[in-house]
Amino acid sequence: MLNIEDPQVTSRFPLFNLGFRPFFLGAAIFAIIAIAIWMTMFVSGWKTQVYGLAPVTWHAHEMIFGYAMAVITGFLLAAVKNWTNIQTPQGFPLFLLFLLWVIARVAPFFGQSVPIEVIAILDNLFLVLLFISVALPIIKTKQWHNVAILSKLLLMLASNVVFYLGLLGVLADGIRWGLYSGLYLILALIFTMARRVVPFFIEKGVGYPVQVKNWKWLDISSLVFFLLFWITDILTPDSLLVALLAVILYVLHGLRMFGWYTKGIWRKPLLWVLYLAYGFMVIGFLLKAAVFAFDVSPFLAVHAFAFGGIGLMTLGMMSRVSLGHTGRSITEPPRQMTWAFLILISGAVVRVFFPLFDQSHYTTWIVLSQVLWIISFSIFLFIYFPMLTRQRVDGRYG
Repeated sequence: MLNIEDPQVTSRFPLFNLGFRPFFLGAAIFAIIAIAIWMTMFVSGWKTQVYGLAPVTWHAHEMIFGYAMAVITGFLLAAVKNWTNIQTPQGFPLFLLFLLWVIARVAPFFGQSVPIEVIAILDNLFLVLLFISVALPIIKTKQWHNVAILSKLLLMLASNVVFYLGLLGVLADGIRWGLYSGLYLILALIFTMARRVVPFFIEKGVGYPVQVKNWKWLDISSLVFFLLFWITDILTPDSLLVALLAVILYVLHGLRMFGWYTKGIWRKPLLWVLYLAYGFMVIGFLLKAAVFAFDVSPFLAVHAFAFGGIGLMTLGMMSRVSLGHTGRSITEPPRQMTWAFLILISGAVVRVFFPLFDQSHYTTWIVLSQVLWIISFSIFLFIYFPMLTRQRVDGRYG
């Protein structure tokens, strides 16, 4: 299914030619719908029919294993094809993979008519098939340096299994373990991919000769300390040791950003959006330490990681990858996307920083950030829907 020749003819309906198309489109639509549903829950108290699952838990699971995994799936299916020169799922197999993702998102709203065991099987089957789709080309071409990505996908599968075991009452703390492990593994995947592509994008995109700095010792140490941070926060959440590890990671990733910096990024929206997204994740570590040191809400760190970091990074990556893989210039993105990025940054600032200084309007800040998120992704969807559903402008397959 995976090891096939790259087709030489174009398709009249190219949505399922390559994985980034349906999954970026699905992620953008779901980003809007899921946050609209969550906003309704938050404001009105309306509850989903997810077996008594708290709305905030549904929101957390779906933004991690629904939205974020859709973007990562689209990115990996396109990237692995480039890395290995082996075609990843396309056509009907890709449609089935995408359909599994969609069904797992929709099924919880059918209440008791769809057993939670069935939802768990479908949701995790999607992750299994994604792993196989990515692993086979990597193994066949012996690209062992990409094993780290495969291991993170397996751990994402394990985290989702743990979540559902918690939901079924098998593991007492399974829901929390699964959600936080999923969040941290998404961060780990983004850190891994960003370490590869962001320096390359900067060097090729600023328009003048520059060589950004990367340090091997920093790559290794940041990985080791992040692993310790993840395990420690699962076992002893928001403890002194978690705070110390968070400070170390803040310094390490801050140093990485310093090594990547060049003033030319501020002239290129598709560069500064990735740089600022990375910055939000770095700030997340500082806020994580502040949970212990100053008793701030742990949800501020979570949303620095998720809203500002993952949200902004994925929007930026979808915007860039979609341009490149549809034959368009990545140096001339649609002007409206600058506004989409700025609106999403504003939403992240409102969600993460405003509650630090004014708790009396907490509900207002949450709703405002949700509205800004919806507007930002609506702009992306309006601009990129034609790109993702039509043939490449250069006539090539993809």
